[in-house]
Amino acid sequence: MKATILLFHFSDKDRRNKLTRALLPLRMKIREVSREDYLQPVGYLAGKKDIPPLDETYDGEELEGEMLLMAGLLGPQVDQVLKAVRKSGIGPVPYKAVLTSANQSWNALKLFQEIKSEHEQMM
Repeated sequence: MKATILLFHFSDKDRRNKLTRALLPLRMKIREVSREDYLQPVGYLAGKKDIPPLDETYDGEELEGEMLLMAGLLGPQVDQVLKAVRKSGIGPVPYKAVLTSANQSWNALKLFQEIKSEHEQMM
């Protein structure tokens, strides 16, 4: 799987453009995920061939915040992405995750809730 960065709910065009410009030099695939795809497994959204799509479309509320998911990255690449996010000038993106075998079948809503819960526990 090609190194991929999924962006969820980056609705502020200026923030999204700054982030994308900061990530482009890393030569990773950057994909904006539309709200309608929030029920799809995040592994499928990241391009994992062994995870099938669902025949469902999400029409509920938007996520409470922006979320970034890194898929198919090695440790040093994760560090590069985090550094690029910091240098982008967009400020903090509190909801970040790495695609794992444990979360690849989750949808965006479940992943967001898990990250949000972990984030709140750390604070």
